[in-house]
Amino acid sequence: MSQFDASAREWDNNPVHWERSEAIALLMKEMIPFRAGMKAMEFGAGTGILSFLLQDKLSEIIMMDSSGEMVKVMQEKVEKTSLHHLKPLFFDLEAEDYSGDYFDLIFTQMAMHHVGDIDGVLSRFYQLLNPGGWLAIADLYQEDGTFHSEGFTGHKGFDPEKLEGMLSAAGFSSIGARYCYTVKKMIGENLREFPVFLLIGQKGQ
Repeated sequence: MSQFDASAREWDNNPVHWERSEAIALLMKEMIPFRAGMKAMEFGAGTGILSFLLQDKLSEIIMMDSSGEMVKVMQEKVEKTSLHHLKPLFFDLEAEDYSGDYFDLIFTQMAMHHVGDIDGVLSRFYQLLNPGGWLAIADLYQEDGTFHSEGFTGHKGFDPEKLEGMLSAAGFSSIGARYCYTVKKMIGENLREFPVFLLIGQKGQ
């Protein structure tokens, strides 16, 4: 069982997960010109907190995650709320090409630092967006590796300028990043702060 499968049932009980998602949703509404009828995908959706916060802005959201337990939690939340335009999907976009719908918005929070092939996933995002569609990535600024426990093999956050360059190389334009939230976390006996940025880019018309 993966760490995300193991933590799925308790994920929504952590207030930091809600506070972070609320800050990201607020900034997304400032930076992205939402319009009626937009279809979206959340990559690495977890329990779908961010999608639920944005559901009134979007006509449909595919909530994609590669953790089966996270997807089960999302399915239960959709049934409980009857928000059936939110659609959980068990899928690993890093390993497979998605052949479903195209989207006006793809967004993700705190998932990209777990992705091995960043360029490959950015290319898939670009291919899945409609012309003029938006990509929004919320993730950690570069850190010293203490955010995760020992044995973590992903990225230690990102330099937003370098990630902007990767978006540009993938074909995106209108790229910009802003600070949006700080995660406070006990590391040993010390309270550490890990800031989070929101980066957006647009596919050409």
